[in-house]
Order: sequence, then C-alpha cells, then structure tokens
Amino acid sequence: MDMTYMILTGAIFLISTLVSGQLKSKFKKYSQIHLRNGMSGKEVAEKMLADNGITDVKVISVRGQLTDHYNPANKTVNLSEVVYHERNAAAAAVAAHECGHAIQHAKGYAWLNFRSKMVPAVQFSSKFVNIALMGGLALMAMSGSTLVLKIAIALFAVTVLFSVVTLPVEFDASKRALAWMEARNIVTQEEYAGSKDSLKWAAMTYVVAALGAIAQLLYFISMLNRRN
Repeated sequence: MDMTYMILTGAIFLISTLVSGQLKSKFKKYSQIHLRNGMSGKEVAEKMLADNGITDVKVISVRGQLTDHYNPANKTVNLSEVVYHERNAAAAAVAAHECGHAIQHAKGYAWLNFRSKMVPAVQFSSKFVNIALMGGLALMAMSGSTLVLKIAIALFAVTVLFSVVTLPVEFDASKRALAWMEARNIVTQEEYAGSKDSLKWAAMTYVVAALGAIAQLLYFISMLNRRN
C-alpha cells in the first residue's frame, strides 16, 4: 500500500473514532435527562409498536452497549440493557428508533427490503474482499495483471453499496421515531431535543462509514485506471 492509501485510511479511522466518541458522549449526557413520564426504553418501544398496530414484534433485552437493533428474521426489537431498563431521553430515542425499523418492515419500506436482499451478497463479498484486494494488488505489482484486482473492486463495491443503502433506512427510522414521540407527547421539549441530538450522532456514524467506504473504492478504482 502506498502513502496515499495509508493517509486515507488513517483519516477515515480518526474521523470514525471522533464521531463514535461524540456519540458515546451524547448518549451519556442525555442519559441524565430523565423522562417526566417515567417510561423505560422497553415501555417506550412497546407503546410505539402498539400505537402503530404491530402486535407480532417482541421487545427483548440484549447484552452490551450500543448493541440495539431490530431483527426482521424473528421480529424482535433488541435493546441493550441500559436502553431496555433506563428511563431517560437517550434510552427513549434509541428504543423508538429501533421500533422505526420494525414499522419499516411491517409497511414494506422499499430501502429496507432492498438492504435485506443484499445481505447474502454482502456476507459473501466480506469473506473474500480483503484477500482479493491484497492478492490483486500484489499480482498487479509483480506481473501487471489487473484481473484479480477488478474482481476485488467488484466485491468491495457490494459492501459500499450496502453502506450507502443503509443511510436512508437509518434516517427514515429516526424520522419515524421522532415524529411519533412528538405526536404522542411521549417527551417534553427538552427531552425531545436530547432524543433528536442522540439520533443525529448515531446517524453520523453511518454517514462516516459510507463516505469512508466510497473514498476507499474510488482510490482502488484510480489505482486500476493508472495501471491501465
């Protein structure tokens, strides 16, 4: 790898670390804003599902921090222990956001369906992309052959597309969550502001990941073009 690539990956790593740190800081800050209605993350999630007529999704607790996710395979909203049990603006925001994904699933949201269909291809490409990239760059340097590198770029492009498709899915889930929280008076104005800021920084982690992946893809394509 040349110096340009090292600088690129270093910059991506630094920005990603900063955004991740900011997200944890925001979550900690808004965890201090206790909900006036006294609802836990679990109760917020269950109410949002009920208000949207969803009765076949379970809300369960999982270990870890920021491990919250919606699983469409078994229709479960998985909340980390701190979100599941706590009664604050950050927990409410995360719980409602994950329910936003459940609502997307129930309504057949196009971007979520597209992302779900991409999963097998992403799993396949993720297994081989690093080996293909290393092998492709080595072969190009030694013999000038670019075939393996082209295959590697195609595999990497699949993961990049997945990162990009994830963006509208995440933004829409947050939009649904915030709209419901405001419409149902689940939070006060202060609590709403904290919830909105929490979700904004959570979304930023996906934005940084997508931009970083795009930058790497363009770099590999430029290497191929220079060789050609």
